[in-house]
Amino acid sequence: MNSAFTATTQARTLDVPGASLYYEVRGAGPVVVLVGAPMDADSFAQAAELLSADHTVVTTDPRGIHRSPVDDRDQDSTPEMRGDDLARILTHLDAGPAVVFGSSGGAVSALALVQAHPELVHTVVAHEPPLDELLDDREELRVKTDEIIDAHLAGDVVGAWRKFLVLANIDLPEPVFQQMFAGERDAQTEADEHFQHAHMLRPTTRWCPDVAVLKSVPTRVVVGLGEASAGQLCDRTSRALAAELGIEPTMFPGGHIGFAEDPASFATRLRAVLREG
Repeated sequence: MNSAFTATTQARTLDVPGASLYYEVRGAGPVVVLVGAPMDADSFAQAAELLSADHTVVTTDPRGIHRSPVDDRDQDSTPEMRGDDLARILTHLDAGPAVVFGSSGGAVSALALVQAHPELVHTVVAHEPPLDELLDDREELRVKTDEIIDAHLAGDVVGAWRKFLVLANIDLPEPVFQQMFAGERDAQTEADEHFQHAHMLRPTTRWCPDVAVLKSVPTRVVVGLGEASAGQLCDRTSRALAAELGIEPTMFPGGHIGFAEDPASFATRLRAVLREG
């Protein structure tokens, strides 16, 4: 059992079109949703526990990942679908308007949520969204993303992850890479990684935000960026989104997964960002 899964954590499920969503609720107070893709609720557990001291914190496994099974595992998981899932959770909890912090693919899900249901979100923090289509080299990025997907689906898991890290401009020491990606993988990890590569990566990285809508909604839009992410692909995409919106990126501690690397610093920074709003 995760050490951050305390007696105050409520684990629940919600049936939605095509899936059964697993989500967790902690604490009491203003609602904050922490969401990733493909990262599941466990990735945010420690940060959620810290924030639950003064917030109601909602975390979830995105459809098709871990404890959120889908009816059709051959169907893509699009940002619009995942945004609708978040809207259904918030509506079910009668929890809007809420703060939604989305990271990586979860940031894309959160932006899709705001475009469709701005009334449910008073502040969205899109932390390092991989919006490749905003970049001038988008065609090259599409080709390289397809190569990653093809390698993984052909069974070259290690090769696919090497290609992914090169494309993302993330440099891992070889022992760390071996530990993370080259060891034996359990059945759930294999299933999640297959779903990610077969049905999440392409629709997420090829999604285009409607900048006009994001600028017109009453929702406060924050583009989050890790202080340690300089030069990485998601540094470029985050800065491109911020430029389109006419705002400056808001810096967070750590890198692409700073919320997991240093949950205490992340929680402190998110509280400060919310106070600024």
